[in-house]
Amino acid sequence: MKFNLKTPYVVGVVVILIVLLLFGGRMFFIIEAGERGIIFRPYTSGLDTENVYGEGFHVIAPWNELYVYNVREQQREETMDVLDKNGLSINTDVTVRFNPIHNEIGFLHQQFGSNYINVLVIPEVRSTVRQVAGRYTAEEIYSTKRAEVEQTIKDETRNVLGENFIEMRALLIRSINLPQQIKGAIENKLQQEQEALAYEFRLQREESEAERRRIEAEGIANYNQIINASLTDRILQQRGIEATIDLAKSENSKVVVIGSGKDGLPLILGNN
Repeated sequence: MKFNLKTPYVVGVVVILIVLLLFGGRMFFIIEAGERGIIFRPYTSGLDTENVYGEGFHVIAPWNELYVYNVREQQREETMDVLDKNGLSINTDVTVRFNPIHNEIGFLHQQFGSNYINVLVIPEVRSTVRQVAGRYTAEEIYSTKRAEVEQTIKDETRNVLGENFIEMRALLIRSINLPQQIKGAIENKLQQEQEALAYEFRLQREESEAERRRIEAEGIANYNQIINASLTDRILQQRGIEATIDLAKSENSKVVVIGSGKDGLPLILGNN
């Protein structure tokens, strides 16, 4: 049989084609935008938690596994019944926005797997909301300390998820619903408190006005006392003389002095 040098090359090409046909789907991967990948090597080192594959084209050995995670911001909405400090049932609607920490998805996969949203995120959110609500009364949650309750839930949820490779972007409490009877009682109480505050404000305003008038009256009285103490007979005579001189200078009067008036002041008569 005549040996052909091209035969090994043909055989090699055929083998490569067969390998590509059989294992191409397990060797070539494209990681899309907003995704990250990690490799599991079953016959050597196992799960590679340190190296995270970014977006683009990747080639791996066909016996290895590539796990791809969506690392975009995701959102989940939850409706739950929680108990307040006194055991009263409260219905709450919560929205949480989050994403896996990009360079830690290997550890996330190792501990919680690809179903981490249902295994980790949702249970922790629900647990935190219940724990925080149990520290407050229904009235505080519904009205007087609502902002404090919301902030506490956000802080504690962010901490517990952050410790488990999840970055919480936001947590929104869309609504807090109480039994209608309790809600009406709380709103009625709040209305009465507002009316009491308004009444107290009016009283304080009237008291302030009364105090202002009292101080003004005392000032006028003190002024009159000072004036009266300073008005002696001689000062009054002096003021009378000054007034007489001013009248005498008037061009519209013809003045005749005929002796003196009471208290020694000049007596001035007009032309008529």
